[in-house]
Amino acid sequence: MAFKPNKLDPGRSARDLFGWEMRNHRELAGSMSLDQLTEILGCFSKGHLARIERAESMPPPDLPAKLDVAFGTNGLFGRIYILAKKEKFAGKYRRPAELEAKASVIEEYAAATIPGLLQTPETARWSLQAGCPDITAQELSASVDARLDRQKRLLSDTPPHCWFIIDESALRRPIGGAAAMQRQLMALASDRRPHVTVQVLPFSAGAHPEMGGSLFLYTVPGSPSLAWEEGARSGELIEGAEGVAARRRSYDLLRAMARSPRGSRAMIRRISQEFGRASREPGEMAEE
Repeated sequence: MAFKPNKLDPGRSARDLFGWEMRNHRELAGSMSLDQLTEILGCFSKGHLARIERAESMPPPDLPAKLDVAFGTNGLFGRIYILAKKEKFAGKYRRPAELEAKASVIEEYAAATIPGLLQTPETARWSLQAGCPDITAQELSASVDARLDRQKRLLSDTPPHCWFIIDESALRRPIGGAAAMQRQLMALASDRRPHVTVQVLPFSAGAHPEMGGSLFLYTVPGSPSLAWEEGARSGELIEGAEGVAARRRSYDLLRAMARSPRGSRAMIRRISQEFGRASREPGEMAEE
C-alpha cells in the first residue's frame, strides 16, 4: 500500500516537527523509503512509522534514539520528543482541543458515533480502533487515555454547559457489539448532570444541512464563537464571523428538528433495550 505524503507544518506542533524531520532526513538520505527505514529500525511497522511521520500518532519512547542512530542526528529526535510527548493530540486537532478546554459552552452534532465527551471507556476503545484498524496497542491505549481525560472537565467544579444532538444512526450502530452498546446507551440515558443536555435527531427528521459530518460550536469567554466541522479523516476550523453564523443557523435548525431532551432519553432507553434483547439472542457475538 502506498502512503501519500501530506503537507506538514513544522511550526504547528512538536509532533508535526518530529514528522517533518523524519521525512526530511529520509529525503536527505537518498530518498530513503519508509520500507527501507522500517528494515533499518527493525521493530516498527511501515504503517506505524507513516502515522508518526504524518503527525497522527505519538512517537513511542524508544523511537527517537533509534532515528538519531539511523540518521546520525546527534540527539535531534530525542530533543524534539521531549516537547512532542507533552502533546496529547495530533497537530490538526490541537486547536479544537484547546477550545474545548476553555469553552464555557460546547455544542455538538454527532453524525456517526456517540460524542467523545460522553463515551464509556469501552466505546472509546472500540471507536478508536475502528478508525485505525492497524493501530498498535500502545497507540490505542494513549488515544483512549487522551479521550477519557477530556471528560474530566465535565466533572469539575466549573464545567461547561454542553448540548449534544446525536443522530439516530449513532445510537443504532453496535460499536463493540450489542452488549457493549447497551451499556453505552444506558449510561447516556441515565446521565442527569444539569450542565449536559442530550437530544436525538431521529431518522424521521429527514434531510438536514449537516448530513456531511459532525459539527462543533465553541463559546469561549472574551472571544468570538468558533466552529469546527469534522469528517472521518479531516476537520476544518471556521473562525470568520459569517461562516460561524451559518453553522449556528444550521445547529439551531437541528435543535428544532430533534426530539426534546425527555423524549430523547426515552428513545435512547428503547434502543438500549433492543440491544439488550439482541445480546441475549443465540448466536449474538461481541466484536472480536
